[in-house]
Amino acid sequence: MSIKRFETKQRMSRAVIHNNTVYLCGQVAADASADITGQTETTLAKIDDLLASVGSDKTKLLSVTIYVSSMEHFQGMNAVWDAWVPEGLAPARACVEAKMARPELLVEMSVIAAV
Repeated sequence: MSIKRFETKQRMSRAVIHNNTVYLCGQVAADASADITGQTETTLAKIDDLLASVGSDKTKLLSVTIYVSSMEHFQGMNAVWDAWVPEGLAPARACVEAKMARPELLVEMSVIAAV
């Protein structure tokens, strides 16, 4: 049984693969000054890039947990999410309101996907 860790630092790895499943660390916006639309778009772009770097993609999503700083952002985040998720391939998903590590962050996503 092998475990592969990618971009590992003291606190965490950006991705971990075990049994053909990849677990991504929480992904946040590239530009925390953007609105919920912009933050969601860049978060999803980072997920695309990280999945590709380990041989996966959004068609192989298994589960995504989405954290929003306020449920006021739920509709705006979903508008971007719905356009990004491939038709018929939506993962299991949860979305919760949570206090973020930095107050300017509006959304964070934790992803599990097949490889």
